[in-house]
Amino acid sequence: MNPGLPIQEESDGRLVFFGQERPSLSVAGVAEQTVPVTLGERSYDIVLHPGLLETVGDRLRALTTSPKIGVVTDRHVASRYLQGTLRSLCMAGYDPTPIILPPGERTKTLGTIAKILDELARHKFERQSLLLALGGGVIGDVTGFAAAIYQRGIPYVQVPTTLVAQVDSSVGGKTGVDHRLGKNLIGAFYQPRAVLIDPLMLRTLPRREWVAGLAEVIKYGIIADEEFFTFLEQEIPALLKLDEEPVIHAIKRSCEIKAQVVGADERESDRRRILNYGHTIGHALESLAGYRGLIHGEAVGIGLVQEADLACHMGLCGRGVVERIRSLVQRAGLSEQVSPRSFTSLWGAMQHDKKVVGGRVIGVWPVRIGEVVIRPIEQQVCAAWFQSRHGRGSRPSSGRQLGKHPVHRKSRASK
Repeated sequence: MNPGLPIQEESDGRLVFFGQERPSLSVAGVAEQTVPVTLGERSYDIVLHPGLLETVGDRLRALTTSPKIGVVTDRHVASRYLQGTLRSLCMAGYDPTPIILPPGERTKTLGTIAKILDELARHKFERQSLLLALGGGVIGDVTGFAAAIYQRGIPYVQVPTTLVAQVDSSVGGKTGVDHRLGKNLIGAFYQPRAVLIDPLMLRTLPRREWVAGLAEVIKYGIIADEEFFTFLEQEIPALLKLDEEPVIHAIKRSCEIKAQVVGADERESDRRRILNYGHTIGHALESLAGYRGLIHGEAVGIGLVQEADLACHMGLCGRGVVERIRSLVQRAGLSEQVSPRSFTSLWGAMQHDKKVVGGRVIGVWPVRIGEVVIRPIEQQVCAAWFQSRHGRGSRPSSGRQLGKHPVHRKSRASK
């Protein structure tokens, strides 16, 4: 246990965080699990094991022959895990260089990338040198993007420390930064050499971050696996208490679904787009808030419900599907309410989404739990839905009526 942290370990193994008791995940009797991401020569493994961080140095030996390791992290994560990570790397014979960034979404800028590149050049990193992303989704995105463009590409490894990162953003090779007009508009597809997940790191995650991460977990059940969604409905109280078995199962199953989707469509030309469910409205809300107030998972949680409601408005799913999603999102402790000032502002933010094609917003819509479709939505249709639900500022300036488009059905991912 790191000294100075507001955490105390009791005699029975429980952890007290900021005066609140939370159960700990333990390493006892938990076997290491591996989920392969199959991408030909770019294939890699997702490794899941409690206590993995202590052996991170030894695990990198098969991935690089260079002694130089750049450890990119933020101040919050550094206070908890940087010293232990550096110690493991040094014991394995590496020469680590810590690169500590400010926390939060507002760090995802080209300016941050320039700072990382400056450090790599100053310490004479070479093409075989490796970057290690120690942090949440922001750190993973900027580290991967810097790795993709430094000397035209150097290897990197993801060590995700948040639930969102462990189940979603660390897997699949999406890297990049935000633009003032939209989220993740600048970036590259660049796969890591490995994803190393230590669920024990979730013990120090603030409750708000833990709850927000559940939105991405819920998403996987909606898009690909009704049985997993039912598991979440049954186990959400245990997940909120950080009970060991359901937490590890939720992480592993989420990674399995993500790996399967990415393996079938690495660069999001077709099937991978189903992973964007909840993100069309979610990203718009983040952008409208200036990446302050809402954190990513909270915005996605709203998007899960509102996009299901919009799908129901379009006649793609029944009201029962919407209410089942709404209920689970609420039980997870997430909000499901849209709060933009007007439809015009919401639609404008949606227009800056990277999934817009020919000026048309391409959405992912549930047909039932475990199955979604991909299709465009017209401004007037979205405006009518917004007016029916929120009744303010929803008259579109222009737009065509929704025509008949081929429905692109996505079946459940096989287990």
